[in-house]
Amino acid sequence: MSSVPHAGNVEVFKAPANKWFAWLSWLIAALGLAVTAAVGGPAALLGAGPLLLVAFLGWLLFWMPSVVVHDGGITLENPFRSVDVPWAALVNVDTRYALTLVTPARNYVSWAAPAPGIWGGRNARPEDLKGLPSATYGPGQSVRPGDLKTTDSGQAARLVRGRWEELVEAGALDAGNAETTAVRVAVRWTAVAATVVLLAASYWSVAAL
Repeated sequence: MSSVPHAGNVEVFKAPANKWFAWLSWLIAALGLAVTAAVGGPAALLGAGPLLLVAFLGWLLFWMPSVVVHDGGITLENPFRSVDVPWAALVNVDTRYALTLVTPARNYVSWAAPAPGIWGGRNARPEDLKGLPSATYGPGQSVRPGDLKTTDSGQAARLVRGRWEELVEAGALDAGNAETTAVRVAVRWTAVAATVVLLAASYWSVAAL
């Protein structure tokens, strides 16, 4: 799943709704392939590029993305790259638009944990605001919609902040190393190449009609 090994005490967050979207895309692709083969015969599957693209994007955009919290730090498994942020490099966790890991050099956004927007807190219950890591709360114990337990960004942020606070309280982190700790970013060239090939195959299929 990632170019970075995750050793010991690993917690993985994947948005529940994304799994449904992935299964829906695979179902659409499977039904499309079955109908294509039934109507046009096996030879018709040569023009199935768009259906294969739908199935691949279902995996790439919905099934694969995740937030992995492990002993070494946090890894964001995004569609076209994997970002590994060591605990020592982390200076803040933001959820305004999505789970965002803030480091001295730049911010890294998670595809797997989007925030619900300004209206996400309308149905918040009192229990959704309790028991969160202390870094979650703003002035007057306020909580952003994106930090609520019922949201994707909130659930992922809770995992990250909870582990981060444990390490800080245990004295396992040196805050002075944030600017000198490197963040590792690995491009998923295989995913990029597969997307380009399937887009080209889809264009050829449509142009050939």
